[in-house]
Amino acid sequence: MFNKIPLAWLQVTREKTRLAVAIAGIAFADVLIFIQMGFEGALYDSATKPHRTLQADLVLINPQFQTLFSVKSFPRERLYQALSYEGVNKVSPLYISTGQWQNPETRVSRAILVWGVDPASPTFKFPEVNRNLDQLKLLNQVLFDQSGRPEYGKVADIFNQTGTVETELNNKIISVKGLFTNGSSFAADGNVITSDSTFLQLFPDRTPAEIEVGLINLTPGADIERVRSQLITGLPNDVKVLTTEEFAQIEKDYWASGTGIGFIFGLGVGVGFIVGIVIVYQILYADVSDHLPEYATLKAMGYTNLYLLGVLTQEALLLAILGFLPAFALSFGLYQVTYAATLLPISMTVDRAVTVLVLTIIMCSVSGAIAMRKLRSADPAEVF
Repeated sequence: MFNKIPLAWLQVTREKTRLAVAIAGIAFADVLIFIQMGFEGALYDSATKPHRTLQADLVLINPQFQTLFSVKSFPRERLYQALSYEGVNKVSPLYISTGQWQNPETRVSRAILVWGVDPASPTFKFPEVNRNLDQLKLLNQVLFDQSGRPEYGKVADIFNQTGTVETELNNKIISVKGLFTNGSSFAADGNVITSDSTFLQLFPDRTPAEIEVGLINLTPGADIERVRSQLITGLPNDVKVLTTEEFAQIEKDYWASGTGIGFIFGLGVGVGFIVGIVIVYQILYADVSDHLPEYATLKAMGYTNLYLLGVLTQEALLLAILGFLPAFALSFGLYQVTYAATLLPISMTVDRAVTVLVLTIIMCSVSGAIAMRKLRSADPAEVF
């Protein structure tokens, strides 16, 4: 008969106040996990987006390269040596450095990431960049990242109204001749793309012979791994040959293990998980304590500890679902608010939602298993 009665549901919903407290506690723990995972995902996505948008099959970098925030150069001649290998169709250099952008309205300067590209060869997969490459062939003209921080000024608005914006970059007058969308990251609040010639004028201490990234495009049908192996074998060891995904992974690894940020986000997820376990345990423990005579009666009737554990597990799963739903909705809204405030690419994903749901179920199941210790003490002889 008891198998047909939704005992777990009746137990969970009997005390409305206790149920509300439990849902609020689990939702709080889930929101904490969602926020930490969201920031962690935004960190990695924003940091590696430029790498993944490079229009190349292989890249050359300095073996000591760790992050775009502090780039290391290598001899440009290595790039042209790579051009002699079978399967390599074309190569192009990429210069990277941090400059000082002057807000055209307030005249306040702010650090910005500057990319120097060959205007005769597409470097990025951004359609708006490739449409305006010809604009960069003239000196002192740049393309501006319209998704950067607002502290750079209302550049996009002014450009859309007038067709050009003049300001200073590294104390040199430049003109904005186009917009593109990349976005800010934990390392760079904004981006500017210009020609290699303009880049070298903006950074007079730099020489054309030293570049940060070499882009290699292969002929159609070429075996990437075979060409890569040939380049690794033939080129000096002052360069490393990578795919664009491996290049992005280096950046991700830097932020995950080379700084304290990745650890902090991971710790936040762990804290949220532990908080959830404690909250659910307290709820289930109080439920067991209040209904100890009833559980003892069930044991006297022949129901085993395994059956009672099943009831507790069902209660835990119900609490997990009821707590997850408002947490998901609230976190979705918080992601939108965070994006508007920081312009970081933080958004709800299916994988993240499923991961948090699974963590919530595990969290509540562990709490139920711990609370079972109190249930085992329900001895009919002692209770009655």
